[in-house]
Amino acid sequence: ALSEVLAAEAASCLNRAMAALRDIWEEIGIPEEQRLERTDVVKKHIKSLLDMMVAEEESLKERLLKSIALCRKELDTLCRELQLGPFETEEESTILQMEKNLRTRVEVLQKQKRDRKQELKALQEQDRDLCDILCTALFSIDTGSVPSLEDLDRYRRHVASLNTLKEQRREEFVSNKRQIILLMEELDHTPDTSFERDVVCEDEEAFCLSKDNIVALQNLLQQLEARRALNEAVCTELRARIVALWERLQIPEEERESSAVH
Repeated sequence: ALSEVLAAEAASCLNRAMAALRDIWEEIGIPEEQRLERTDVVKKHIKSLLDMMVAEEESLKERLLKSIALCRKELDTLCRELQLGPFETEEESTILQMEKNLRTRVEVLQKQKRDRKQELKALQEQDRDLCDILCTALFSIDTGSVPSLEDLDRYRRHVASLNTLKEQRREEFVSNKRQIILLMEELDHTPDTSFERDVVCEDEEAFCLSKDNIVALQNLLQQLEARRALNEAVCTELRARIVALWERLQIPEEERESSAVH
């Protein structure tokens, strides 16, 4: 292996350096006793450097093992919160690869958790707005835990159904309001209750689209239609009486026509 070749070269470099030092000491004429002392100093320097390098690599290994343990613990928690099965790691992988795989998986699940909570928050805001307009109860969901994909799907469908209901009631309100205003003008009726004033108000978005309000709106429309029908019946009867009186009094046709416009 290349690492073994490099290690052999390192040992060879050390041997050449020691041989060069011995040659220099010999040329200088340093006594044997001092050579031994200097060799011992070199050995201590080299040993200290190697010990420090080994300690650094051991520290790296410990950090990786600690990170693996923390990632496993966090993965267990995330899998429970997200209602997922346990994460399986490749037992034959190296410490470095295992730490990377676990850390990557933690980041992925953390993003899934954030995404689910953000979607839940957005759905809750829509739900609150729709419930205020429709006067319905809020969707029942546990907000203290991370929602499952099934919970989010049910919530999405619920909000969609409320939006559909809102549009249906809005269309019904606008249609009935238009008819009510026309009837009030025809009957010369001024809105005299708070509900009637809310109905004819220009701000249509302010009208509460509750079931009770829609029923009350339909009742108001029916009451106005009944009043118009009654007025029409009275008018028909009065016209018939007028015609009968014309006949009895033998009123000329031209005089009748001048009154008929009314």
